[in-house]
Amino acid sequence: MLSLPQFCLSNEASRFSCRCFMSSTDQFLTRSPSRANGLVCGTLEPGVLNTIADVAGVTVGHFTLNRDDLRTGVTALLPHQGNLFREKLPAAVEVINGFGKSAGLVQVAELGTLETPVLLTNTFAVGTGMNALIRRAVAENPEIGRSTGTVNPVVMECNDGWLSDIQAMALTEADAIAAIEAASERVEQGSVGAGTGMSAFGFKGGIGSASRAFDLGGRSCTLGALVLANFGRPGDLVLPDGRRPHPKDGPKDGKESTERGSVIVVLATDVPLESRQLKRVAKRAGAGLARLGACYGNGSGDIALAFSTAQRIMHFEASNFIVRDILKEDRIDVLFQAAAETTQEAVLNAMIVSPAMRGRGRNRRPSLADWLGAERQD
Repeated sequence: MLSLPQFCLSNEASRFSCRCFMSSTDQFLTRSPSRANGLVCGTLEPGVLNTIADVAGVTVGHFTLNRDDLRTGVTALLPHQGNLFREKLPAAVEVINGFGKSAGLVQVAELGTLETPVLLTNTFAVGTGMNALIRRAVAENPEIGRSTGTVNPVVMECNDGWLSDIQAMALTEADAIAAIEAASERVEQGSVGAGTGMSAFGFKGGIGSASRAFDLGGRSCTLGALVLANFGRPGDLVLPDGRRPHPKDGPKDGKESTERGSVIVVLATDVPLESRQLKRVAKRAGAGLARLGACYGNGSGDIALAFSTAQRIMHFEASNFIVRDILKEDRIDVLFQAAAETTQEAVLNAMIVSPAMRGRGRNRRPSLADWLGAERQD
């Protein structure tokens, strides 16, 4: 049975009615599934929502496909609400382990900009997501590919084939657009969108988010994370209190003795950073994954993307020189800490919110929330 804070996260209709009668502490817990279970990641304070949407302008939407042998979907992250092709954001990518098929990362690494929404989906839907982003960008900017350059769609993926029939290639461009159009500041977590069929450490994985608020030179700042958790060997998970959960069910033939999953981490901040600094921040997502017990195995695609919303880079900039604020380098440590803490907490939130699921071929993943509940009863 789900505890009250978890139930409020899982049921939109109930969540708002529950908040009307909760204390301020309880309201905070509804925004933090991990903390509601006594699992605190680090020492920095979470933002108001404790999601990536605490960074102003960032929204997240999902399209979920859960029928027959399909447990899949699309998650869309909009870095700001304007025209991203015309008003790009500084960005960077860190490939922690490159066993992955994401699209658009080469240009992000080279130019240091992000110019489309970020789509998360299953491995075989990357091309579909690219087409959807390209068509959307062209509709907004008819000059793309004609009188100006082409557009760089960013689509990142994990393999949900254990629970979903990935060979069906069931997702469509319309599904990707639906996820974009559903984007809001209310970040639904767990087995939704791209997280529907994902697994983590032998448990049910999914979509998770967290944020940290901190002060820099008298300015209130925020960093948030959105993760697609589909990584980790059963038995490797380490909770912040030192416990090591192990799922009771799963393959018994040793097939999960090697790391074959993936994890995508998207970091957003309102601190003015240039792409080199953002790459340094993205690299610290790996610290959060390591705290959980990840070893970045050979078959795991572990990738972090970071962007800053502080300043926009105009596509049709008239000046040959651009003046931008950037953070003083020796003040960046708090962002490193925030990146590690939010990544760790976002993964735990994804796992705790996701209920047990049975999918393709009767394959099953248990819920970390059930494991935690059983521990409390013992």
